[in-house]
Amino acid sequence: MSYFVVIRETGPGWDPEKPLREQAGWDEHADFINALEADGIVLLGGALGGGGGSFLLLMNARNEADIRRRLEDDPWTHMELLRVTSIEPWEQLTGPDLIAAAAGTLTPWPSSR
Repeated sequence: MSYFVVIRETGPGWDPEKPLREQAGWDEHADFINALEADGIVLLGGALGGGGGSFLLLMNARNEADIRRRLEDDPWTHMELLRVTSIEPWEQLTGPDLIAAAAGTLTPWPSSR
């Protein structure tokens, strides 16, 4: 398995007059994404720039085709509320686990005076 950053943007079914959680099918979409997270496929996700148009998912998958197949089952895909605009491989370079593993090799950040 590999990590991928997925960018989804609003489609023609999105109602710009309604906030995110008031879009049609919100509960079904949230249940779908939460199930992917429970299965270890979606590692994190959220709105970019205030939630008005672009969304990021960090996903664990074999390849881009697997991601596209999974997201085809999202109710918001069928309702044309969201569409995939980018899938890119992602390599973790920092984070809690990597920092802990490298702790002995880190140089302390200089304090400001």
